Amino acid sequence: MDIPKLRTLREFADRGSVTAVAEALHCTPSAVSQQLRALQAEVGVPLTEPAGRGMRLTDAGRALVARADEVLAALERAESDVDTYRSAPRGRVRVALFPSAALMLLPGFLHRVAEVTDLEVESSGVELTPGEVPGLLADFDIVLTHRDEHAEALDSPSGAAGEDASRLRVVHLLREPFDIALPHGHRLGAKHKVELADLAHERWISVDVGFPADDVLRSVAIRTGMHPYVVQRINDFRVIEALVAAGHGVALLPRYSMAARGGRLVRRPLAGIRAARHIEAVLRAGGPTRPAVSAVLDMLSAEATAVTSTPGAE
Repeated sequence: MDIPKLRTLREFADRGSVTAVAEALHCTPSAVSQQLRALQAEVGVPLTEPAGRGMRLTDAGRALVARADEVLAALERAESDVDTYRSAPRGRVRVALFPSAALMLLPGFLHRVAEVTDLEVESSGVELTPGEVPGLLADFDIVLTHRDEHAEALDSPSGAAGEDASRLRVVHLLREPFDIALPHGHRLGAKHKVELADLAHERWISVDVGFPADDVLRSVAIRTGMHPYVVQRINDFRVIEALVAAGHGVALLPRYSMAARGGRLVRRPLAGIRAARHIEAVLRAGGPTRPAVSAVLDMLSAEATAVTSTPGAE
């Protein structure tokens, strides 16, 4: 039994004639009669019977109308509930973040979420390469990703998403420069900026090939002709920082992420070359039409602005 047929039956119960129902529903009397006959065929018992020149409901018809009232009332309540989600940020929004973004943005972002009644955010840490982002949107409303600033955005036709690009919307959150991370006491620590040529013979610590932080290092190497000797690949910036601090090598690490964790390293900007990653929120093309998703995007943007403007971040 579908909703239009039940609604037609209820209209007949309320209005008493096929002609009156047709006028109310803006259709022909034959269309109303066809709907009633189709519903009767579905339930397998007569719902109407002749009454003079017209028809009236049978006992079975009146019983079904009572249930139709309940079904249609429940549907109206559901539509009313959904309307509130269309006009206010309510409900659950699922967000996936790669680890360094979670460390940098999540604490302050969740404080912002807590200020909005009826809004719930479920966050998950996910290791991902840019090409894996579209697949994650099957399970998440928003996915935070990062890329070398010289790489194409995911929603670009030539970006890592490929043919899925037209189904995505990418919202830029921040540009995060990369600095050289050195252990305390390193021979280059006294310099205000560091030339890559000065690091040509250093041992480097990076992330796995294919992840954006390594893309940045390789991009810098290509543009300068420097060939970094990578001795360790660890997909956790906190571990990389610990290894650098212990004197096991140097690294190219994102500035705000390092600043947020204090001064156990010496960090110096690169001289003569720009190196950075873009952190972006990716969602389905129609995602922001839901108020809760739109509100979460605004909060992520506000937190990104707060992080980049924190004293000491530069």
